[in-house]
Amino acid sequence: MKYNIALSIILLTLVFTISCKEDPENPIMKADTWSIIQEKILDTKCVSCHVDGSTYAKQSGLILTSDVSYNNLIDKTPTNNAAAADDLKLLETNGLESLYNSFLWEKINAPNQEHYYAEHPEYGEIMPPGDAPLTNGEIEYIRQWIVAGAPQKGSLAEESLLDNTTTYVRDTSFTVLPKPPSGLQLHIGPFGVAKNYEREFYTYRELENTEDLYVNRIHTAMRPGTHHLILYDFKDQALLPTKDILRDIRDENGNYINSTLMSLIDQRFMFGTQLRNTDYKYPDGVALKISANSGLDLNTHYTNYGTKDILGELFVNLHTIDKNEVQYEAQNLFLSKTDFSLPPNKESTVNTQYTFNDSRNIFMLTTHAHKYMKEFKIYIKGGARDGELIYYTNDWEHPEIKEYNPPIELQPGEGLRGETLYDNTTDKTLRFGLLSLDEMNIIFGAYYTK
Repeated sequence: MKYNIALSIILLTLVFTISCKEDPENPIMKADTWSIIQEKILDTKCVSCHVDGSTYAKQSGLILTSDVSYNNLIDKTPTNNAAAADDLKLLETNGLESLYNSFLWEKINAPNQEHYYAEHPEYGEIMPPGDAPLTNGEIEYIRQWIVAGAPQKGSLAEESLLDNTTTYVRDTSFTVLPKPPSGLQLHIGPFGVAKNYEREFYTYRELENTEDLYVNRIHTAMRPGTHHLILYDFKDQALLPTKDILRDIRDENGNYINSTLMSLIDQRFMFGTQLRNTDYKYPDGVALKISANSGLDLNTHYTNYGTKDILGELFVNLHTIDKNEVQYEAQNLFLSKTDFSLPPNKESTVNTQYTFNDSRNIFMLTTHAHKYMKEFKIYIKGGARDGELIYYTNDWEHPEIKEYNPPIELQPGEGLRGETLYDNTTDKTLRFGLLSLDEMNIIFGAYYTK
């Protein structure tokens, strides 16, 4: 009898244990992501200010105590007039694009604060105020929750992310990059950028590499005022421009210089950024091959609509690894649409489709457009993930360089689809062009094939 009772208890325990493991919604196994955000982030770092009756709560109109916080955030209009005028909500629930349309994300995304303070000073301080922002782990935990639709129920992010307690430290200075321990450095400047002017030029630099290079990290630093930096190589090594000279695309009167434009015909995109400081690392075992005795064409674009001349300057570090460490060679993605027109004084959408005839593992995507762009979306085209939104930005000046780990796997016949919304507020039709007064529609990226 005792044996049967003991056996029954053991069996019941096993059934209960197994059922818990098999039920992903079991609250004993995994707590709701929102409840963890409330308990471990809002309650500890936000509620002391955003509580009923406090000055902060009255000023922001936002109370974040657990009884009302979720409903106070979802789809509510900010009391900040500038954010409301920009059509932001405190927190949207539309997935990836909600990162860029949610005032909450703007206010807590400390690593983006250089852009935040430069472009949106009227939005107020990064939160929490002072010199103690949310940790990188907390920010990533909230980011994954927003991308998943910001639901009140469900486990959408790994709680272990919160173990990362490092924080972003803002650096507003221009720091000269030290040379890489393995690799080479390219340096341009200082050079002048006149007031009320945009200066864009190219300069070709020989790398003086007698052997093939395998680059697995690109680190750049630029002085303030930059719009972009792009690195190109050339398909035909017989059509190289003269080395070490600055080939401006316009003269002092604003006219295009034909010889510069002609020198761009054979270019092939290698890397680009619109951020002043970028430290991009390729996935483990992946590197970009640069053949022996090569050179690179560096393209930089500075805008200066201030009242004084400024200086531009940039550094590019190409970090290399040994060939034996390379499992896959990286390939560059450059998808550009040039045959579009944007009617005056209206919004219009440019749609693009790109189909690949090989298998591709895409591990990085970013975009490039000018100031009339409102939204740039990239979807998967074809296959089991057809129509999935994988990239979104509403920031033409600083689009995200988005990394994918694991990479996006595309089979032959599949590809990417772009959808770009523009708002042409001028009285003329806008078309493809090199200046920020024109427009562009480019998808940059990187991938490897197996």
